[in-house]
Amino acid sequence: MILTVRKHPYIAIGGVVIAVVFFIALAAPLLTKFNPLELNGKSRLLPPSLVHPMGTDHFGRDIMSRLLYGARTSMQVGISVVIISTIIGGLIGLAAGYYNKIDNLIMRILDGFMAFPGIIIAIILAAVWGAGKLNIILALSFAYFPQMARVVRGCVLTGKEWECVESAKSSGAKDGHILLKYILLNSLSPIIVQATFTFAVAILDEAALSFLGLGIEPPHPSWGGMITEGRSFMGVAPWGMIFPGTAIMVTVLGLNLLGDGLRDYLDPRLKV
Repeated sequence: MILTVRKHPYIAIGGVVIAVVFFIALAAPLLTKFNPLELNGKSRLLPPSLVHPMGTDHFGRDIMSRLLYGARTSMQVGISVVIISTIIGGLIGLAAGYYNKIDNLIMRILDGFMAFPGIIIAIILAAVWGAGKLNIILALSFAYFPQMARVVRGCVLTGKEWECVESAKSSGAKDGHILLKYILLNSLSPIIVQATFTFAVAILDEAALSFLGLGIEPPHPSWGGMITEGRSFMGVAPWGMIFPGTAIMVTVLGLNLLGDGLRDYLDPRLKV
């Protein structure tokens, strides 16, 4: 275990960062005594102090409490997007890679989606469907499932040539059994790596959508929404933007490091 950590420090660093974010998201009520939605006109724009370690915003709300509860929003959105995009993309990728007759049609449709940046698709869908956590999750899932589909399709195209798959076909095994037992279970490494990058992009894009007013509806705490609210008071209370911006940066960096580390660790070509 120690040798693995020394050889792949990105996994350790990224894993610790994400574990801390998950912990503060789950333990938010225990880590702060302030209600993130409580208004206090007498405590507007207070600088960081012992009472308010990260200061207060223009409504007198404790920034630290909003940051902790905002972590819940980011984790919920990230996990949901990963699950939905992996399921949809995985099913499409399995079908496209295994059945040659529909492969070309499916991939041309996915190419059409991928011709546009994912954030553009998410912005359009969020604008049409409206703000809210569920709509943001669906918009981001719809924007990023094509990448997962292409990863799974590539795994299937490679797996179809394995001897165990050919043997299963000749013995009369059903397609679903072959796809799940022989191909999908032996192709989890690239899927896991892609999932970590999707997680990072989902958190970053949720913050971007909230910053644009298309994400989590106020007054519910969201890191992107906190940056939007703090922008108007950047000159007198910069802590309103610094702390949520740092949280986004550290979380996305941790996920990217974890994804890079897992890619290096799980890639057999990089093993000695």
